Amino acid sequence: MEEKFEVTNTSIERDPTWISDISILWQEGFALYDFISSFMKRLEERRGLTEEERQRIPRSIQKLVNLVNYPMTALEISASATEEQVSEIFVRINSRGRTLNQADFILTLMSVFWDEGRKQLEEFCRRAKNPPSDNRPSPYNPYFKPQPDQLLRVDVALAFRRARLEYVYSILRGKDLQTGEFSPERRDAQFALLRKAQDEVLNLQNWHDFLKVIKRAGYIHPSLITSEMALVYTYSLWLIGKQDFGLDQHTLRNLMARWFFMSSLTSRYSSSPETRMEQDLALIRGCTNSEEFIRTLEQEISAVLTNDYWTVTLPNELATASARSPGQFAFFAALCLLDAPVLYSSMKVRDLLDPTSQSGRSALERHHLFPRKYLQKLGIKDKHDINQVANFALVEWYDNVDIGDRPPSDYAPEYERRFPPDKLKEMYWYHALPEGWYNMDYWTFLEERRRRMAEIIRKGFESLK
Repeated sequence: MEEKFEVTNTSIERDPTWISDISILWQEGFALYDFISSFMKRLEERRGLTEEERQRIPRSIQKLVNLVNYPMTALEISASATEEQVSEIFVRINSRGRTLNQADFILTLMSVFWDEGRKQLEEFCRRAKNPPSDNRPSPYNPYFKPQPDQLLRVDVALAFRRARLEYVYSILRGKDLQTGEFSPERRDAQFALLRKAQDEVLNLQNWHDFLKVIKRAGYIHPSLITSEMALVYTYSLWLIGKQDFGLDQHTLRNLMARWFFMSSLTSRYSSSPETRMEQDLALIRGCTNSEEFIRTLEQEISAVLTNDYWTVTLPNELATASARSPGQFAFFAALCLLDAPVLYSSMKVRDLLDPTSQSGRSALERHHLFPRKYLQKLGIKDKHDINQVANFALVEWYDNVDIGDRPPSDYAPEYERRFPPDKLKEMYWYHALPEGWYNMDYWTFLEERRRRMAEIIRKGFESLK
């Protein structure tokens, strides 16, 4: 109907406007007229056909049948071409179709000069996506399902202290960035550095030790992670700290947990990530020992997370209805770090967010403290106002069902009676709720809770020192 291709699925197979398996068009004994008649009959029975469609459908199917006659251009490369020329031809041709990025160019170069290395990256990423069936050591984990190009970035950061892959492509081709000259010897030397770095990047012990950094930062559940680039570049810095500066596991884990928390909260690597990481690598380029490495990263963290950030910038950034708000997820991470209880529950946030103990339905759910229908009765109907981050709290799912659309002044006092005053006061502090919050004006409540949420995020971050 639209003359477009898709990979087939159950929905397409049920949809009479699609030909779900086009291979039948070229099978022996295929009758075009009968096929068109049958196709149009099925469609007619489902929804009817316009006269324009009756004329267009046979033409479209005929065009599809004629696909086997479509001319294909083949470029034949001389047998005398060098591997370097073959690689360059491949890159130039492919850049005319789907726009290739610099990672594609480097992976192509690896196919020519170190095919085993590229296969290692691809195999590692494939195994990281599914639990092992034989109980053997595996890169599988609930937090990060990397792509080859992402781990390639870790390779080059560790090997060359570079984030801009356009430089790395030239380096790996053996180009002298000063003179512009190419040398096979220089190329071999650079690939040797890449091999050494990749051995560390794909080392399963390193990989799983690094993933403990994410849990240490409070990001217990993968749904809290908003930036995979933050994972990629934090892993890069973690490896540099371990391999080049010899930091012990405890010190390194806490340092990088703080770095990951800061990077996630501020979306450090969400915009122009290569440029940002290039600057970060430049910061540590002059470090000569572990103390300087630690001091440099801590100074950068302090320069970003200033007192004004905590008291002014962050509360303002929490004035959002984004479902993927870094601030909201940092708040949940802080609750994990502070070992906070779930709102109106004796269970801990950390325990119910644990990805290894999830049932069919999530144990925790985001709940509107001021329910949607209640706010609509007050004349507040804009989704942006209703779905403010400060209007959400984590509750156990059966409490969420029970609360429904009841006004907070109705359900909250009922839930408060579950706890003694001191426990309730502590719970409200963790969840950034002022005493008697359910009787507050909605707009006043949002402003006050944003301020308190920022304080809890700060407390959680400071617990990582």
